Amino acid sequence: MAKSNTFTYEYLKGLWDQNPVMKQVLGMCPTLAVTVSVVNGIGMALATTFVLVFSSLIISLIRKIIPNQVRIASYIVIIATFVTIADYVLRASYPDLSKALGPFIPLIVVNCIILGRAEAFASKNSPFRSLLDALGMGTGFFIALVVLSGIREILASKTILGIQILPDSFAPILVMILPAGAFITLGLLFGIANFYSISLEQRKREKIIKKYVDNNQEKVKE
Repeated sequence: MAKSNTFTYEYLKGLWDQNPVMKQVLGMCPTLAVTVSVVNGIGMALATTFVLVFSSLIISLIRKIIPNQVRIASYIVIIATFVTIADYVLRASYPDLSKALGPFIPLIVVNCIILGRAEAFASKNSPFRSLLDALGMGTGFFIALVVLSGIREILASKTILGIQILPDSFAPILVMILPAGAFITLGLLFGIANFYSISLEQRKREKIIKKYVDNNQEKVKE
């Protein structure tokens, strides 16, 4: 992973180290509610990323002139503006997707990912860093939603994006259509992510210990 002070890291951290879903456990309502199909997951993720990127950029640009007393209210107004744009574009261009996502598009206004990045990052960093941070978080959110919705759609309907993946002999797991299916799948993904993180940290510690032991052995030989 890139060093924490590089521009590359500002983007890459959102993909895994600080993934908004798998690591920070943010945006759970849309994550669990709309991921019945990959199309819904992609639509929700792209709309959220659009709002996140442009709101973070604007907030970073005007951060020095926003009074501290009204900063949260100002952030919400900026976020709501871009949410309205995303909502109208979806209604005009993709009415079926807009109907499927329902109230979760307007509810992006109170999505913890967007408000959290505005308060924790965009309000304290330059526009370029804020843009990279928002793109990374949006990409991480996109990956999480696509993986979750892909698993649920395949197991529930044997298809992904309308293409049949599993054979006709496979019995669909209908619970995956229900909220319980979302909780079960997300819980399993959390378990896999945590197991991977623990294994990675353990391998790093083992390398450090091995390097330390090897260095001591070399000193003893000398």
